[in-house]
Amino acid sequence: MSVVPTRFAGAFSGAFSVNSHAARLPSGRHVCYTETMKHLIDCAMGREKCDLVIKNVKVFNVFTGNIQCGCVGVADGKIVGVGNYEGKEEYDGGGKYLLPSFLDAHIHVESSLLSPEAFAALAVAQGTGTIVADPHEIVNVCGIAGAEYIKEAFSRLSIEGVKPLDVLLQLPSCVPATPFETSGAAIGGRETEEELGRELFHGLGEMMNFPGVINCDADVLKKLGAAKARGKIVDGHAPALSGSQLDAYLCGGIATDHECLTAAEFTEKAEKGMYVQIRVGSSTNSVEEGVKAVTEMNFRRFLVCSDDKHAEDLRKGHVNGAVARLVQAGLPAKFAIPMSTLNVAECYHVRGVGAIAPDYYADMVLVNDLENFGAAAVWKRGVLVAEGGKVRFDASKRYLPAAVRDTVHVKDISPKDFEIEVKGGRVRAIEMPPQSLYTAERIVAVKAGKLDVRGTDLVKLAVVERHFATGRIGLGLVKGYGLRGGAIGITVAHDSHNLIVMGDDDGAMARVVSLLKEAGGGMALVSKTGEEVFPLDIAGLMSSAPAEEVVSKTAALRAAAYRMGVKSGYDPFMSLAFLALPVIPLLKLTDRGLFDLGKGKFVPLEPEENI
Repeated sequence: MSVVPTRFAGAFSGAFSVNSHAARLPSGRHVCYTETMKHLIDCAMGREKCDLVIKNVKVFNVFTGNIQCGCVGVADGKIVGVGNYEGKEEYDGGGKYLLPSFLDAHIHVESSLLSPEAFAALAVAQGTGTIVADPHEIVNVCGIAGAEYIKEAFSRLSIEGVKPLDVLLQLPSCVPATPFETSGAAIGGRETEEELGRELFHGLGEMMNFPGVINCDADVLKKLGAAKARGKIVDGHAPALSGSQLDAYLCGGIATDHECLTAAEFTEKAEKGMYVQIRVGSSTNSVEEGVKAVTEMNFRRFLVCSDDKHAEDLRKGHVNGAVARLVQAGLPAKFAIPMSTLNVAECYHVRGVGAIAPDYYADMVLVNDLENFGAAAVWKRGVLVAEGGKVRFDASKRYLPAAVRDTVHVKDISPKDFEIEVKGGRVRAIEMPPQSLYTAERIVAVKAGKLDVRGTDLVKLAVVERHFATGRIGLGLVKGYGLRGGAIGITVAHDSHNLIVMGDDDGAMARVVSLLKEAGGGMALVSKTGEEVFPLDIAGLMSSAPAEEVVSKTAALRAAAYRMGVKSGYDPFMSLAFLALPVIPLLKLTDRGLFDLGKGKFVPLEPEENI
């Protein structure tokens, strides 16, 4: 450790007086910045012992890509340096690698099906310190009260006065996602202006309405203008957008995108100044194409995100698992680590996070190696919050306000509601390639009259409005899913989250709707051998049950669906949930009918020339 030469020590020691300027933190606790600063400086100089020293570690430097062996000193929750220090408390890192804790650049917590508390327990144990969360799933159901619930539930978690997970909440920009479906709430430009003025929101969530941006929709521009006026970052969602259309989209002040399909698209968006997110989620990932686009010159424009992460996958790995996937795909760790730490912090203007360096917060993760990134220990503001895959804070209590309960309102449904009369001999069907959210239109020959899909490659699909009990039902067909002998359904149906049900038996489909209504939301299956239901009691999207129960019960339901013939390339329920998402190409079903994103309009079940 370097010190001030003795001949200068006296000159400096009395040159400056320490004033006790104090400030009140949001918690009401007072902090004296100059006293805290003095303590940090004294610890860095070796005049005082650090609060914590993590010894015998290989420290990864995100600024240079270098690795330094030594000790990390921590005082008042901040890093004072990497060198030789003495600490009041010392932790032996056993020669493992010490990294900044990971940041997830974009995630919908609701997609895990877990409560915020259970999510935090799994994510923190994997080395995650910060998430950028877009709660548009629950806000589409419950309005702003849903976002308030997410923030409050996370905020109640604590250990030694420290919150184990920082949550940067983005105000959903598209509620509803489109005007072609029924959601439980609506947030327009005026509401966006009001809400962005609150401390609740860090920025504006993914702008899925890219046609509205390009065509200068007044309400869309009002939302973007509100974010710009307040200096708030705006997340993007612009699949396959390029050329002048992409230029126009970026002129709306949009900073990020997680929907790139090809290496060329990643490259173009990075070249135009976007932060492009390589998505490693449960439903889809862009690792292969994303890695092709990363170079030594542009890697600082790339981020890592989950988007959607199911509980079972989250338990195996969060951002650390995503980084491992990138490294296994050929991306050097010296690129992948900054993409999941410093780059995210800088993109979202989070100071003091994302690096192990003086005056940065002591948010760190000790990993076994730079290939699998298994988390051995995790610190938040210098407090040990997880070790050996187990968190050290209590995540068992659930915050469940009335605003997120009793959210499934459906009229009584009968088997007749799922009958389809065909006038001609051909119908439109949705075909979803395995492991993809994108769908295609297929024209299929059928017999005229009342449609019976049993014994064919088709199943019926229905989206039942569940927010206001209007009785509205959209009907369609899916080709190639494989389901036989009953029905499955779920109240997670992106992004408006009506009730979606699939089956080859009208009676079974009606029974699934009844089960989900009685349960207050969830996942349900009716087959020839019986029926099963797992409640999602939080807004019909998440469960208040422990993570282990969520994982085991949903796995059992998926296994039962596979026994009914669902093909292995699909997650029976989560793939189903995305068949109602009209902002992703091409043909989707909402409670108002079949929607073709390419044409930008509803289309009838039977091709027009048949009618």
